[in-house]
Amino acid sequence: MTDTVRTAARLIDEDSFTGKIYIDGEWVVGAGGELASIEPATGSAIATVGIAGREDVTRAAEGAARAQREWAAAPHPLRAAVLRRAGQLWEEHADEIMGWNVREVGAIPPLAGFALHVTAAECYEASSLPSAPLGAMLASEEPRLSLAERNPVGVVGVISPFNVPLILGIRAVAPALALGNAVLLKPDPRTVVTGGVSMVRIFEEAGLPAGLLQLVPGGADVGEAMIADPRVRVIAFTGSTRAGRKVGELAGRHLTRAHLELGGNSAYVIRQDADIDQAVNLATWGSFLHQGQICMTIGRHIVHESLFDEYVAKLAAKAESMVVGDPAQGQVHLGPLIDEVQRDRVHTLVQDAVAQGAHLRAGGSYEGLYYRPTVLANTPTDAAAYCDEVFGPVASVVSYATDDEAVALAAATEYGLSLGIISRDVFGALELARRIPSGIVHINDQTVNDEANAPFGGVGASGTGSRHGGAQANIDAFTETRWITLRREPGSYPL
Repeated sequence: MTDTVRTAARLIDEDSFTGKIYIDGEWVVGAGGELASIEPATGSAIATVGIAGREDVTRAAEGAARAQREWAAAPHPLRAAVLRRAGQLWEEHADEIMGWNVREVGAIPPLAGFALHVTAAECYEASSLPSAPLGAMLASEEPRLSLAERNPVGVVGVISPFNVPLILGIRAVAPALALGNAVLLKPDPRTVVTGGVSMVRIFEEAGLPAGLLQLVPGGADVGEAMIADPRVRVIAFTGSTRAGRKVGELAGRHLTRAHLELGGNSAYVIRQDADIDQAVNLATWGSFLHQGQICMTIGRHIVHESLFDEYVAKLAAKAESMVVGDPAQGQVHLGPLIDEVQRDRVHTLVQDAVAQGAHLRAGGSYEGLYYRPTVLANTPTDAAAYCDEVFGPVASVVSYATDDEAVALAAATEYGLSLGIISRDVFGALELARRIPSGIVHINDQTVNDEANAPFGGVGASGTGSRHGGAQANIDAFTETRWITLRREPGSYPL
């Protein structure tokens, strides 16, 4: 990092936001009270954040709707400049925000740094949207001009999760603002500083007018209020499939458009011609990065029978060698899980899989919130640790004999987010991938990847077909299409 980054003035002043939410450009006390932000690595409170109530959502939506009209009418270079400046500010304050990400989220520094990189890139990418074409001229059978015009939806509600709060918030916040909308942001209550306060401060410093980004952290009641408010026309939700079903159901009841990016249980197929050492190296990142708390994490390792024993042995040895500890205190490979609830769920899934016949080859134990990277061999395909999203550092490895069997194993899931295939025959791997439903495919790479200009999303229980990333996907997500016709003279009709 440059000296500019290291010497940037402090962005996040705890005195200003302690116990408060952010509405219409001011830090105010929320109706939901306050909550301690707990550092997973130590169990210590590192901040006190405000929690919103339903009445705060109503107030925030009213203010956002007022501010949005003027913002949408602003010259497009002005909106673009705010997004560009926001990208610069993420880079300038990277060290400070990374520190919060490491302590509040439990991210290891390399992941925290990657999150900052993508977050800045999302703002730079979004800065091109204000000057994007506003629509298209259509052919018409009548003597008239026929146009399809893109307009902002108005107010967008963004609900982001705890695991990668920067990326999973900014990928909706930045394009929604760039396209002329206002945003209500509800980060997970466990990661409000990283996923909410930092975002508010960045855009405040970037010159975003008051009211366009409202911060309303809270629980399910706050999310429900956002979805039900008639001024919120689009909900961008990232989270578990279980929670996403509830969001989608409520959104349907209120005729609110919902973009749902949900869970995953990604398959990683190792073909007979793969280099095992390369495959294991990639698998280590794909399964154990961020303690497995990533929707794209490799959950199912599907390995050709000729490579199975060696692959399991090397993956288990790698898992046993990994250092687990406090990412704020030194170099570690894995930090803590987010809380005891998640830790106990992970451990129960591992124990149940072993009871059903899986062979525990590494891990399966914990100290506090630190869960050892775990390798299960020959996991029964009906065990929850194999067929469900674990959201922990657990790799289930099974074998296959033929391509047809590999396809059947990889496709036998309700999820369809990311897929990785390792093979020297890249075109053969692509043919295989075309037989396995997923929103993302990586040939000769693991499943955890993200770029701001690439469409991101899944199929099946991993999403509803919407995408984040790339100009067209963002325009589709955060604008409405209006059909307009113009005639020189009024038309005449036979009735």
